[in-house]
Amino acid sequence: MNLEVFSRRYEELTQKLADPSVSSNPAQYAALMKEFREITPIVETYTQYRKAIQEREEAKELMNAPGMERELRELAAEEYEQAGETADRLSEELKILLLPKDPNDSKNVIVEIRGGAGGEEAALFSAVLFRMYSMYAQQKGWSTELLNVNETELGGYKEISFTIAGDGAYSRLKYESGVHRVQRVPETETQGRIHTSTATVAVLPEVDEVEIQIDPKDLKIDTFRSSGAGGQHINKTSSAIRITHLPTGMVVECQDERSQYKNKDKAMRVLRSRLFEKEQAARDAEVADRRRSQVGTGDRSERIRTYNYPQGRVTDHRIGLTLYRLEDFLNGNLDEMIDALIAQDRARQLEETTEMPD
Repeated sequence: MNLEVFSRRYEELTQKLADPSVSSNPAQYAALMKEFREITPIVETYTQYRKAIQEREEAKELMNAPGMERELRELAAEEYEQAGETADRLSEELKILLLPKDPNDSKNVIVEIRGGAGGEEAALFSAVLFRMYSMYAQQKGWSTELLNVNETELGGYKEISFTIAGDGAYSRLKYESGVHRVQRVPETETQGRIHTSTATVAVLPEVDEVEIQIDPKDLKIDTFRSSGAGGQHINKTSSAIRITHLPTGMVVECQDERSQYKNKDKAMRVLRSRLFEKEQAARDAEVADRRRSQVGTGDRSERIRTYNYPQGRVTDHRIGLTLYRLEDFLNGNLDEMIDALIAQDRARQLEETTEMPD
């Protein structure tokens, strides 16, 4: 790939962003600024790479210059080696920067957590996962918003859905989709036996109406009274919303708000994201062999992680990484695990990429 194309585009974008006619057009300015931010790391790294190559060539000329003193020749040889190491490192960085970008990486996410095997204990574990992701979002400076909650008597969640909004939210949280398993002694266990329960996490990129258009004729919308454990969320009016997408049979409920309009808006956001995910899955099925090799395919039936309380460990089965700091992890310190998942995914992509930068 000729990386000079990025350098030329960088200069072109710099000029356009300084143009008053562009800055007065918010939509155009935002689109150009987004592209500018995306290619800036490539251009900056490529500039450093070319500088290292030039320094290496200059050092080589000095090494081979006739009549050069031995000390100066040795110094030139040292500079040649250092410049070569820098060029090699920057070449690897460029390969990573040039990997195909997931178009959803910059999107906000809708997270859906459902209790699986284990009854009340699974619901309680779902609440633990919700707290973990909420604390991670807070650390990142991201915002969360509840969409729907189905709470149990003991404070667990049969189901909870919420949004996480922030720069790069999907790029990091997309690896969380799948079955999460917990091994611990439940509070209700009188004999101290360890139980195994599961919860399912789905991370969906949030999409807008332009990306997924839904025909109103394909929707069946029902209203009902909100309900919840211990009298929570109870509303005397029928403000809760249930939307059924007739062509697919998808059903989305939202009862967290007292406003019927707000509940409908939240339910439609979830429905759009689910339909978007369904379309993506259909496209991905066409390249199923490649998809199966990926880290974090988003397959909800895949057991991806185990949280073992007695041993204080969390293990990600996709990459074989075990961290012996479970409490810290559940307090939202997920970066070490997520960074490892991203690194593994990039390594796989790099194995499939043989083209070197020019």
